[in-house]
Amino acid sequence: MSEAMTDPLPNPEPETLPPRAFGAGPPSAFAPPRPWKRRMQIAGWVVAALLALLMILIAWLAVTAPLSRSLKPIAPPSISLMSADSHLIARRGAIIDRPVTVAALPEHVPQAFMAIEDRRFRSHWGVDPRGIARAAWHNLWSSGSSQGGSTITQQLAKGVFLSADRTFGRKAREALIAFWLEAWLTKDQIMERYLSNVYFGDNVYGLRAASLHYFNRQPERLTIPQAAMLAGLLKAPSRLAPTANLKGAQERATLVTQAMVEAGYISKAQRNALSPARLNVQEAPDPTSGTYFADWVLPQARDRAGAVYGAQNVTTTLDWRIQRLAEAAIRRAPLGKAQAALVAMKPDGSVVAMVGGKNYRESAFNRAVQAKRQPGSTFKLFVYLAAFRAGMTPDDFVEDTPITTGTYRPANHGGKYRGRITLRQAFAASSNVAAVRLTQKVGVDNVIKVARDLGVTAPLTEDLSLALGTSEIPLVELTEAYAAVAAGTYPVLAHGLPPEEEGWFDRLMSRRKRFSDDHLEMIRDLLSSAANRGTGSAAALRTSTFGKTGTTQDSRDAIFVGYAGGLVTAVWIGNDDNSPLPGGAAGGGVPARIWRNFMAGAINEPVEDAPEDTKDSDLVNAIANVATEAGLGNMSVGLDTQGVTVNIGGGQIRLPIDQPPGPPPGPQPAAPPPRIIVPADPTAGDQEP
Repeated sequence: MSEAMTDPLPNPEPETLPPRAFGAGPPSAFAPPRPWKRRMQIAGWVVAALLALLMILIAWLAVTAPLSRSLKPIAPPSISLMSADSHLIARRGAIIDRPVTVAALPEHVPQAFMAIEDRRFRSHWGVDPRGIARAAWHNLWSSGSSQGGSTITQQLAKGVFLSADRTFGRKAREALIAFWLEAWLTKDQIMERYLSNVYFGDNVYGLRAASLHYFNRQPERLTIPQAAMLAGLLKAPSRLAPTANLKGAQERATLVTQAMVEAGYISKAQRNALSPARLNVQEAPDPTSGTYFADWVLPQARDRAGAVYGAQNVTTTLDWRIQRLAEAAIRRAPLGKAQAALVAMKPDGSVVAMVGGKNYRESAFNRAVQAKRQPGSTFKLFVYLAAFRAGMTPDDFVEDTPITTGTYRPANHGGKYRGRITLRQAFAASSNVAAVRLTQKVGVDNVIKVARDLGVTAPLTEDLSLALGTSEIPLVELTEAYAAVAAGTYPVLAHGLPPEEEGWFDRLMSRRKRFSDDHLEMIRDLLSSAANRGTGSAAALRTSTFGKTGTTQDSRDAIFVGYAGGLVTAVWIGNDDNSPLPGGAAGGGVPARIWRNFMAGAINEPVEDAPEDTKDSDLVNAIANVATEAGLGNMSVGLDTQGVTVNIGGGQIRLPIDQPPGPPPGPQPAAPPPRIIVPADPTAGDQEP
């Protein structure tokens, strides 16, 4: 055997191991946990934490939610409207009656309410997850209408035991109280409490009171159409009350009967045989106080509060001091037998004062909101804004001459014309023919578009007479439009309650827009000219004043709308029967002086009495616009109580009243003697034919 075969195999080299760190223990004898076991441990910790959080939440709700009150009698509702500075405006109680008993009602009465409000009322435990999911899905994909997921039990909990806030805490307490009610009361008892206390509009609470109010019959005798109409009111009781919105209430009742068919309560044949419910309204006297503002804001206050029972104080936007000034200004005005209205709001639409007539006790009809009257020349705001959108400026010219073509032949009041004048002069003088020519140029549709953008919702005539304010508009909408100019954004919506905080989505979807800087500057230029040197000069304050007069045919309406010192105010005078005002009253007369007296106090500016020879006449307007035509371009001379203003082209010269006017500086070419036109009628150029 060879030596190579007999030699032993060499020893393998020992495996090289890394040095053990000092102090390190021996390797663990246990295998590391598997990943799925680790996940199970984490899941267990999460579940335990959630259970602990749930127990804490339930304990908190049990302490904060008024469970002890849930089985006690329900307190009758009442609302006290408070001014922004905590003065009581009005206190309104409720029209209520005896509770109802489900067993005594026709079967279709509770079925109508369940069909439209809570179809699974008989099967859920107070909260309906399926209903919540269905409502969430509908609201996610719906472009308009929204659905709620609250059950009848939750609505009872919210309306009787909780406040009207929309926080998560309130919703959680509402759910807990709903479970509590379901545990202690039968379904019929819950339905009885709900029907006996829910709000049906017109200050009426409870099914019995609503049945007597709208149909003059006990609820035990309600027909299917009547029950459907009452059930339909609960979505928006103030808006759908059939006394004010019969069409809306009937349309909603149709949805209820369709829901009753889908729920299997009635057949299609029964539904098709039904006739709409007929009203037999029984008015109940209101023993509580009221004001024009309170009547206007109360429905919104009730809707915001929901059907919450017990005494409530609702803070409004009204300013007590400014309201008293408004009432005093109307009371002191020389109105004779005429009526008057006033609306004052901040540029954001917060109404701080409202007067709807001379005497609320004699007439509760709110002429500031409910009456629709022609705005006259105040409507020219929209005409000139449309002209600016079309590219024109206040220094562009328009013909203030008779219109001799076409079928519509408007004229200036008193037959006074000024020839070729600037838009600024035309607006200040309230030229009718100039406004119609501008409307012809920019188009009626564009004028209507501006009015709609600024919040006018009333129907508007689609012809050239629109330029002269022949379409009837509520005074509050006219005020909103001028508030938009004051704010620089549009539209502005008048409101009597502080606005609720908007979520990010609401802010994202807001349709408010800003005026372009150029358009805003130009329209404010015109409003300043009209209020300080034009037909509205009787309203001019020391503070920068912006506004416009309006007078309708035969002096049936006289209006002044304007703003100063952060306050927007509109004043209207007229007769309820639409008869002419005596003495040819105009917007630059009594309304402008009411406006000035009120605004001076509202913005804390001292009022200087007008000269004796102008107190009882409209002579202030007679010196408002003196137009001349010279050889070079166009020149105008404006006279007011402070002095003389000479406009030549784009330049302006201001002379004090005690300094005789001289020629403008610089060489002057020879020109024929100027032709001066002074309106003999103090309202010339403001009143539409």
